[in-house]
Amino acid sequence: MPDSGNLKSVDASQRPDSQSQVRVYALPPREGARPIEIVQGFLEALTSDDPQFAMARKYLTKKASREWDPEESTTVLADGPNTDAGNAGNEGDGSRRYSLTGRQVARVDAQHAYRPEDAAYTQSVHLSQSGGPGGKEWRIDKPPPGVVLGESDFQRIYRSVNKYYFAGPTGAGVSGRTGLVADPVYIRQRIDPLTQTVKTLLEGPTNWLRPVVLSSFRSGTELKDPDKSLTLDDQNRLTVQLNSRSDGTGQTKCKEMAAQLLFTLRDLTPSGVEQVTLQRSNGSMLCVLSQERAETVASHPSTDRPGYQYFVDEKHRLVRMSANAGGSDDPEPVTGVLGTGDQPLRSAAVSRDEQRAAGVSLDGKALYTGSLLADETLGKVRLRSKAKSEKDRLSTPSWDGRGNLWVADRDPKRPRLLWLEQGSGEPVEVEVPALDGHIREVRVSADGVRIAFLVEKDHKTSLWIGRADRDTRKGERPEISVLDPTPAAPQMEEVTAMSWAGGSRLVVVGRETGGVQQIRYVQCDGSVLPGTALPGLTGVQEIAASEDERQPLLAHSDDGIVRLPTGSQWQTVVKEGLAPVYPG
Repeated sequence: MPDSGNLKSVDASQRPDSQSQVRVYALPPREGARPIEIVQGFLEALTSDDPQFAMARKYLTKKASREWDPEESTTVLADGPNTDAGNAGNEGDGSRRYSLTGRQVARVDAQHAYRPEDAAYTQSVHLSQSGGPGGKEWRIDKPPPGVVLGESDFQRIYRSVNKYYFAGPTGAGVSGRTGLVADPVYIRQRIDPLTQTVKTLLEGPTNWLRPVVLSSFRSGTELKDPDKSLTLDDQNRLTVQLNSRSDGTGQTKCKEMAAQLLFTLRDLTPSGVEQVTLQRSNGSMLCVLSQERAETVASHPSTDRPGYQYFVDEKHRLVRMSANAGGSDDPEPVTGVLGTGDQPLRSAAVSRDEQRAAGVSLDGKALYTGSLLADETLGKVRLRSKAKSEKDRLSTPSWDGRGNLWVADRDPKRPRLLWLEQGSGEPVEVEVPALDGHIREVRVSADGVRIAFLVEKDHKTSLWIGRADRDTRKGERPEISVLDPTPAAPQMEEVTAMSWAGGSRLVVVGRETGGVQQIRYVQCDGSVLPGTALPGLTGVQEIAASEDERQPLLAHSDDGIVRLPTGSQWQTVVKEGLAPVYPG
């Protein structure tokens, strides 16, 4: 114990993070290092917390250092690169060539977007000797493209951050405000993450999301001084000076820009960003927006807190229980025809404003909709499946943020994805041109521009995310398609249930090759965050999550309808029931 020195205040909220405490410091090449030492030293330097990879460049020739761009891409290998000289390691001119091999699991591109890629990785590293007479040293003159490292190093060095952009014509918020869409990217978490995140937001949306979102920042907008780090003041307020591209921005557009920044930076710092001030290139103020006021400018999924949780009880009625209850309340039938049991249900979905519901009949043939605010008679069938088998009929429906309804008809003779405007329009068949397999389940994100599918192929189901595109230019009846589907849980051999659980996160039930059933969170870009496995549960058939991450998970398991409050274990709600859902 120290017996002298000044007292120092300690912030009790700052908890140690075992992973973030591990830091790697690169070492320069030693004098007279052999070629293999140079290659291995370079690869180790790529895993360090060196801001500009200055130490890694010491292993390169001057020309190679100028030409090498570490921001070009990050290749993620399962176990890191293997170095092999082989028989071709020595070349006739005295140079050396080594092969880098491994199993590639993902690639992060120049836009910081993560994409799973299961492939063999093979690249070469070429070395030559440089320096004056008697002082020649081996250096790499042809490095591999970008950065290459193992998955464990990637998870230690990088973190996932959601950038936010405004939904285009396809999506919107429940409250009528323009909805925000999460665009996940990966940044180096200990190399000025605040400034790096702001720069990435200003660069615009990633290519996959770009066709369906809008940014309020004009193209070409950058920080006035891109080499200067952004910092919060002692009241967690941030000032951002932009270049001249934004000098003439009006107040409405400026506050939209500030809202994008506030929501993007919300989870980046322990206590969040309380206020953003945007400045013109000459230092004068453009606008100021607080975190509290940002919610009046844009709709964020986490701000639309559900009032109830829902499921179908043993009498095949749609019932509800308070979303804020601790687990002791009794479920009650919803108001309206779907809560009477007159039409037995096997699944249901509740609109995000909790004013309407859609239900699928017990035999899976028919889709109905009804009000949750008033009693009414059962309306006409909105959609009917002609499949012979019950399991091949209608899926659980899903509402988007604009009040439109999505459902899959799993009829093997005519598999279809269908969209019903406001839940009551004539069904519109949705084109999904690049999806390989048949859709078993569909869930629409709150922003309405991303669709999650369970796709069956060769008797196994996998999770895919597609981008919704709506074209109304060719007439009054919209043409809707889901484009560029990408795998969202490639590490799982089979996914049997899923639900959106945040701006870019889903909760999935499935198993890895040779493994047992597990429940975990995955990112919609296909990445898995460390420590996202959830407590086990026996025989999970269905799962539901709110995009407000404070709400407990719901599941249909061998124990009945259960829920998982934050920081607790699974709790049984009722022994009999099925099809648990949150609004959406």
